[in-house]
Amino acid sequence: MRNSRRDFLTTVAAAGTLASLGFSAPIQKAAKPLRILILGGTGFIGPHQVRYALERGHKLTLFNRGKTHPGLFPNVEKLEGDRAISKLDALKTGEWDAVIDNPSTLPRWVREAAEILKGRTKHFVFISTISVYADNSKVGMDETAAVATTDDPTAEKIGANYGALKALSEKEAEKAFPGRTTIIRPGLIVGPGDPTDRFTYWPVRINRGGEILAPGDGTDPMQFIDARDLGEWSIRMVEQEAFGTYNALGPKTKLSTAETLYGIRAVTTADVKFTWADWDFLQKNNVRPWSDMPVWIPSKEPSMAGFSRVSNARAIAKGLTFRPLADTAMATIEDFKSRPADKAKLSSGLAPERETEVLKLWHESKLKK
Repeated sequence: MRNSRRDFLTTVAAAGTLASLGFSAPIQKAAKPLRILILGGTGFIGPHQVRYALERGHKLTLFNRGKTHPGLFPNVEKLEGDRAISKLDALKTGEWDAVIDNPSTLPRWVREAAEILKGRTKHFVFISTISVYADNSKVGMDETAAVATTDDPTAEKIGANYGALKALSEKEAEKAFPGRTTIIRPGLIVGPGDPTDRFTYWPVRINRGGEILAPGDGTDPMQFIDARDLGEWSIRMVEQEAFGTYNALGPKTKLSTAETLYGIRAVTTADVKFTWADWDFLQKNNVRPWSDMPVWIPSKEPSMAGFSRVSNARAIAKGLTFRPLADTAMATIEDFKSRPADKAKLSSGLAPERETEVLKLWHESKLKK
C-alpha cells in the first residue's frame, strides 16, 4: 500500500494545488443565454447550480417554499409555493427554456408540476439517484439496469421506498415531456453545504488527527460526486439539450477507501494514524457501514458488490468532470469550520467516545491472537 499511497499523494498534490489555494479557471459565458426555472434552488446542490448558471449568463427563476436560506440570491426572481400541499399557483404563468427539478422524491410532485408546466418549457431535467437500481450486486451497472418497484405507487412515506419512488418520479417526467427529459442519477453527493455529513465525517475527523478507525483493508471502492461538479454539469446538460438518462458519480477512475482517506489526509497537517479494522470485526461490534463508517460499503458482501462500482461512462462522454479530491476535502473542512456553534456536531459517523471504545476493542482482539 505504501508505494501506491505515495504515488497517489503526489498526484493529488499536483492536481489540487491551484484549487486548494483558491484559484480556478474563469467561467466562460454560454453561447446562448437561457431562461431556466429551478424547482428548489436554495438547498444543497441548488446554490451551486444558481451561481454557475448566473456566471454563464442565464436568466433564472427559483420556485420553493422560501424557507431554506431565504436571503440567497436577492437579485434572482423567486416564486413561492409548496409542492407537499400542491400549492403551485405561482407556476401558472411564465415560460422557460428548461426546468430543473431538484427536490422531488414523490411521483405526485413531478406529475403536478409537469401538468402545470407542460407546453411552457422545452426541456425537463429531473435529479434522481442511483438508489433507483434494483440490484446492487451487479458490478458496472449502467443506465439500462433494472430499477426498483413498489407495491404501492401512491405511497408518500419514503423510507425503504425511496429508490422505487424516485424511479416512478422519473417515469412521470418522461411521460409529461417525452423525448425532452434528462434524468440525472447522482451517487452520494458531497462537499460544502452537505446536510447529511456522510462524506464530511472523514475530512473533519482526519483534520482532528490522532488514531482513526478505518473500515476494511482499504481496497473497497468508493464513489461520490462533489455537489459543485453535479450542479455545474446539470447546467451544461441544459445548454446541450442532452436528453436521456445518466449516472452522475465519480471519480473518473477507480478510487479505493485507502486512496480516499489518504487523499483527504494530504490536505491537512494533522498527525494521523489509520487503524484498519476488518468487516467481520466491525459487524461483530455493531459498527455499521455507510452510517458509522460513512461512504464505505464492504464489497465482500455479495448483495452490495456493485454499489460503488456503477458505470459513469455515459455522463463523462457528455462532459461530466471532477475537481480534485483535495479541493473537495479542503472545501468541506472550511465549510464545517464556518458553521454556527449549534450545528458544529457531525450528524454521521462515529462519535469520538464510540470510536475510542471500538479502537480499544480492536487492539484487545489483536492481543488475544
